[in-house]
Amino acid sequence: MFESLLADLTNSFSKVPVTVAAARLLMAAFLAGVVGFERERRDKPAGLRTHIMVAIAACLFIIIGQELGSLEFGKGDQMRFDPLRLIEAVTAGVAFLAAGIIFTSNGEVRNITTGASMWLAGAIGLACGAGQILLACLTAGIVVSVLTILRWIERKLGTHE
Repeated sequence: MFESLLADLTNSFSKVPVTVAAARLLMAAFLAGVVGFERERRDKPAGLRTHIMVAIAACLFIIIGQELGSLEFGKGDQMRFDPLRLIEAVTAGVAFLAAGIIFTSNGEVRNITTGASMWLAGAIGLACGAGQILLACLTAGIVVSVLTILRWIERKLGTHE
């Protein structure tokens, strides 16, 4: 029984093998976690868990899109599948979440960097889902470097975010 269930689960992936999907999802979680950890250390409202969840969701959207793209939804020109709509959906969804944590207090906008980093975590997830792991790694590294270096500069200059 277990063997048939396992065979069914692994055979259900027609476009992206289950091992590849797992690697993409784990990489999205890890890389977004790097960014989320930096936000967590700064005691921001969207930290490690939030960034990881956003990236995994975005990655999953891409994998699902690839799987759906391999199914027949019509013949030839009748096929209605647009991967760009997946990116639009992730962008809109993450933007909604990010907007929810950005607020104004005493005339000062707060948490906009965290909102932006959440949006970026969605993009990292999309990149991992599309199999662009190197691009996702490069992006996460750049983002954490930028956040860290700018934080250091702000402290030296006596400014704040």
